Amino acid sequence: MENYTFNSFTLQLEGLKVTDFFTYPVFFFFFLSYLIIVLANVGIVVLVFIDKNLHQPMYLLFCNLPVNDILGNSIMVPRLLSDILLPPSERLISYYECVVQAFTTHMFGTTSHTVLMIMAFDRYVAICNPLRYAAIMTNKMVVRLTLSAWGVAFVLVGILLGLTVRLNRCRTLITNPFCDNASLFKLSCESVFINNVYGLTFTVVLFTSSIGSIVLTYAKITVVCLTSKNKSLNSKALKTCSTHLVVYLIMLLSGVIIITLHRFPQYSDYRKLSAILFHIIPGSLNPIIYGVQSKEIRKFLSKIMPLF
Repeated sequence: MENYTFNSFTLQLEGLKVTDFFTYPVFFFFFLSYLIIVLANVGIVVLVFIDKNLHQPMYLLFCNLPVNDILGNSIMVPRLLSDILLPPSERLISYYECVVQAFTTHMFGTTSHTVLMIMAFDRYVAICNPLRYAAIMTNKMVVRLTLSAWGVAFVLVGILLGLTVRLNRCRTLITNPFCDNASLFKLSCESVFINNVYGLTFTVVLFTSSIGSIVLTYAKITVVCLTSKNKSLNSKALKTCSTHLVVYLIMLLSGVIIITLHRFPQYSDYRKLSAILFHIIPGSLNPIIYGVQSKEIRKFLSKIMPLF
């Protein structure tokens, strides 16, 4: 019979299953990845704010991505690194720390979608309404879009975790390398029907809104480019939109892989690894992808990359 511990404030993380031979290689891989994420993303944010040539809505909105990457990885990766070096029985975490980690993890994923949606709107205005771009994308509009991207994510994730923390807990093992909403509500012996319904609705609404806005935006941009004989406009559209689309597809593919692997319990270890890579891969690649587009960012990245 399963042992129950009701409402314990000390939880145990299952962590990432790594053999003794691969412990240190995996540790240093994640450590270097985190170092690159922090240095590259912090550097780009600082560069955008000190370089007046980058004081444009496109780059100011893009700054939300590196900020999100830094926050999302800083809550998850350092804790993961310490757990890799500990035996499973010593991978303990307080309930409140676990809730904060779960909230930040879901904020990271949700904000990635909402930020890329407002960036798509910026590209749509720039290419489809170039004469009105300056009038529409004012500093006030940039602030409103930024607040809406983070605000919507905060409300959606807040409700998601709020439905979970109301539950009584009878288990203490988090069957995941880090805390997330699903691993938290699985600690309960109560009905989690509402959690499952809201979680499914949350996912469907987020992905439908995200994919729908991207498809609609790029469909209109494509029509404008095909009907326009302005080579300069088409070149600008191809340059800026391809960068944004690559970043979006990387983020979307990483999320779809996790959702797909949830359907196959026999591949739970691969799902856990892909959940970690969902944080690391976009955070590492986003600065490089946008660096290809911007000469200023490219020069900055060329200076810090030799350090690695």
